[in-house]
Amino acid sequence: MLYKDANAWRAAPQKRVMVYGMSGLGKTHMSSLLRDTGQWFHYSIDYRIGTRYMGEFIADNAKAEAMKVPFLRDLLMSDSIYIGSNITFENLTPVATYLGKPGDPARGGQNIDEYKRRQDQFRTAEIAALNDTAYFADRGEALYGYPNFICDTGGSICEWVDADDDADVLMNTLSQTCLPVWIKSDDAHTAELVSRFDKAPKPMAYQPAFLARMWDKYLNENNVSEGEVDPDSFIRWTYAKALAHRQPRYAAMSRWGVTVTADEVAQLKTTADFDSLIEDAIARA
Repeated sequence: MLYKDANAWRAAPQKRVMVYGMSGLGKTHMSSLLRDTGQWFHYSIDYRIGTRYMGEFIADNAKAEAMKVPFLRDLLMSDSIYIGSNITFENLTPVATYLGKPGDPARGGQNIDEYKRRQDQFRTAEIAALNDTAYFADRGEALYGYPNFICDTGGSICEWVDADDDADVLMNTLSQTCLPVWIKSDDAHTAELVSRFDKAPKPMAYQPAFLARMWDKYLNENNVSEGEVDPDSFIRWTYAKALAHRQPRYAAMSRWGVTVTADEVAQLKTTADFDSLIEDAIARA
């Protein structure tokens, strides 16, 4: 672990953490709180994915839709207008929209092969963005003068690592740069996340083997063909199963760092609160 004990964390002149867990449990709250102090460099994995590794995919997809409209096609062909995504830390909708949902095209779905292709693009992009963590930790200090660093990961980080393997390259690389901090949920939080998702389902990234199992199971249980799948119905049905699939993977990752609870994170108001939270978590570990 990057900080051998609570005293080492408290005394460290430069603090580096990587926060992970299910979306909606406080990663962005924590990151924003620290960033706003002017003492922490905030590295958002999802933002890096959308601007560096999938930016062209997202823009080209928007252009392809615009090209279907003769008026816009003429303007694009003459370079009279420009189409790009306006991704921010708070608005990552272009990434989610590009990933899309599988199912009936008439209801906003994609062919399953195209959906899997985009999922694979995202997997490659997220791993690349995670591998950039050390670079941005150093850059934040050398270029901008930030003494501290927080890596705000996406919920799907657990899909791309084998945290039970001591030799896992990605976990070794990340834990040598930052202190991994898992925001752990309880049953009440999970139920709230499922309820929230049910009201406003959004695209997600899945481990390929998990997605293949869920897709086949959904088709069989509902006796539908690929083109008959209601996209929102499928991702609602899959979401709770994805949370159950991810929970033990997050738990396995926790041995590489420390664990805090979503309730503890929700109570954070100052950097002093954050320092104490991590100090206590290290002491528990």
